[in-house]
Amino acid sequence: MTTFVPKSVQDALDAARLDGIKAKSRLRVAVDSHDFPVLRMWKDGFSVEAADSPQLRGLVDLYDGTRHLSQCLIVASDEEAGEIRYEFKRATPVSDKAPLDFYRAPDAPVALITQDDMRF
Repeated sequence: MTTFVPKSVQDALDAARLDGIKAKSRLRVAVDSHDFPVLRMWKDGFSVEAADSPQLRGLVDLYDGTRHLSQCLIVASDEEAGEIRYEFKRATPVSDKAPLDFYRAPDAPVALITQDDMRF
């Protein structure tokens, strides 16, 4: 048994599915002060709505609400059912601290108090 769905019905179903995904998603991608909602995200990529976003390429920032998750280098891979899929060439997680370039022991002191600091 085969099921045939007219093109207009299929387009309406795709639009309703995309609207539902956009309403649930907090993820967004920022490019040159423009934000685009991320519909789905997986380990090595994400997708955005084809109608609302231009062809993205290069360096983008990925956010979860207002929290900056990562800075990514992306390329477009596929367009299907109103979504454009992008793959990460590089995804660097953002950290709120500067990285250490040396080993710090867990029991190391935070600061050193000298004899000059002890004067009142």
